[in-house]
Amino acid sequence: MLNRGEIKKLIEESKLVEKFIDLETQLTGNGFDLTVANIFEFEGAGKLDFSNKERLLPQGRELPPQKENSQDRFGWWNLAKGVYKIRTNEAVNLPNDLVAFAFTRTSLLRMGVFTQHGVWDAGFSGRGEFVLVVANESGVMLKQNARVAQLVFLGINETTHGYQGIYKNI
Repeated sequence: MLNRGEIKKLIEESKLVEKFIDLETQLTGNGFDLTVANIFEFEGAGKLDFSNKERLLPQGRELPPQKENSQDRFGWWNLAKGVYKIRTNEAVNLPNDLVAFAFTRTSLLRMGVFTQHGVWDAGFSGRGEFVLVVANESGVMLKQNARVAQLVFLGINETTHGYQGIYKNI
């Protein structure tokens, strides 16, 4: 697993992570915090088959954040209990010898809210998208750019077949 110094070096030298808000705040001892750019409600059902030829991703309706007063720079999402899709501010550019795993920040867990993620494959490049589950009956309020998940990076033997899926460069 990469440590803070190794992650910072890869960010500065090869743009491992781009479009972050504040490098020093988002770097952790062994990872990188991802922030919320957009939140979507799911509309409709999805379809998934073995070959992905019949895959259908459900549409989503973007939820606009609400400012508490006109002088505020950023707004809040007041989310009821339910399942949402998060899109991050950050773009990640994984080389073919590195994978990443994302985990819910413990501050969210303590609120009854969690994220669900897939593996970030070697060769993936793009903004993160994942599920946010609000299990708390009272909901949660998230401010724009809130840090909600932490990526950790692990080295692998370099693959000759990096990520080539439809989510590349989203």
